[in-house]
Amino acid sequence: MGHGGLARLGRAVPVDEAPEGDEQLLDDSPGRLEGALEEDLTGVRRVVSIDPKPIGRTPRSNVATYTGLFNHVRRRFAQTPEARSRGYKPGRFSFNVTSGRCPTCEGEGSVMVELLFLPSVYTECPDCHGTRYKASTLEVTGHDPNIAEILAMSVEEAHAFFDGEEEIMRSLSALIDVGLGYLRLGQPATELSGGEAQRVKLASELQRAQRGDTLYVLDEPTSGLHCADTDRLVAHLQTLVEAGNTVVMVELDMRVAAAADHVIDLGPGAGEDGGTVVSSGTPTPVAERGVGASAKYLTAALEKSAARQRPA
Repeated sequence: MGHGGLARLGRAVPVDEAPEGDEQLLDDSPGRLEGALEEDLTGVRRVVSIDPKPIGRTPRSNVATYTGLFNHVRRRFAQTPEARSRGYKPGRFSFNVTSGRCPTCEGEGSVMVELLFLPSVYTECPDCHGTRYKASTLEVTGHDPNIAEILAMSVEEAHAFFDGEEEIMRSLSALIDVGLGYLRLGQPATELSGGEAQRVKLASELQRAQRGDTLYVLDEPTSGLHCADTDRLVAHLQTLVEAGNTVVMVELDMRVAAAADHVIDLGPGAGEDGGTVVSSGTPTPVAERGVGASAKYLTAALEKSAARQRPA
């Protein structure tokens, strides 16, 4: 959304940090766009932009911490009889707090090795072996697993383990809904692809109470997803729309375009050859016009969608 739209919604215009050093060579961010609103934003009081930028630059940030579910898990461990007898508080089970974390890697689970002529790399901590914690912290278990073993679980495994615990299940269900059931809870941010980072952000947003007046802007959220997970994501986004929200997506997957309420096909080519609205409207008329490179692929996607919906 342009600066005019953000200002109208009472939001500060974001200022992106300039890349430093070698990062300038890898920076492909587009130039800042300007614009103004000619009409009122009826029904929109909040805008959420979800992009594929990393959720953190070090292994200290991970899926569990970013979504907030780790706060509930730590409180759960602090309530165990063993933790109470030792006087352990929730902070003891945080790898960001000195009392419970491994002093060698300071809770990162890995240590940075500086190489002479190559970029620095991370390797497993030789003392905690990647668990992030002191041995005394790992002695506390909650129904068998210790805190490190919980972080080693996949989202789907944790979903089965924490069944019935509403606060934790809310985050886990949101992650599964966006196709991230295979990620480990403690998976470091540095190991996530751009598409995965974006869907972690989306899951964090979707677990909140929906107000029905939000505009969501997503940048290719299905990148890297299996077709089945794409269908699951689209179905979940549809629930946002049905609740009165608006979802705008930059997307190349025609399965997603076929399910949209409105399609804007930009072209006629890519890069410098694009930038023109080739066709727009609901998916079927856009496909039937046959204008632009996307039309035939959209037609095929619509036909497959219709075939899936026909009774056997």
